[in-house]
Amino acid sequence: MPRRPDGALEREVLEVLWRASSPMTPSDVLAELRGRLAYTTVMTVLGRLHDKGLVSRTMRGRAYAYRAEVTESELTARRMGEALAVAHDRAAALSGFISRLSKRDIAAVRRAMGEQSK
Repeated sequence: MPRRPDGALEREVLEVLWRASSPMTPSDVLAELRGRLAYTTVMTVLGRLHDKGLVSRTMRGRAYAYRAEVTESELTARRMGEALAVAHDRAAALSGFISRLSKRDIAAVRRAMGEQSK
């Protein structure tokens, strides 16, 4: 079985939580994933997400129920910021990133930059 990319399990679990209308227990998450992971794996991933502040949890019976504390766009922005923060040459990293954007994405960046300057 090929290895998942870093963060793929966390992403899968977060996607389930993002779609949910209320907090979910590990069993709920596992059911949404259609058993593709072991229960203990789901619990471990949820615990790590909680430790990172990406999800909150409350007791529901004998188990915790989890809710996403960040949106997908907030998580993406956070990860982009983390990647940029470790770049030795931030200008080159930004230039390289922008050079790979589609025209549609460049237009979105320009709109966002315009909103930031207001």
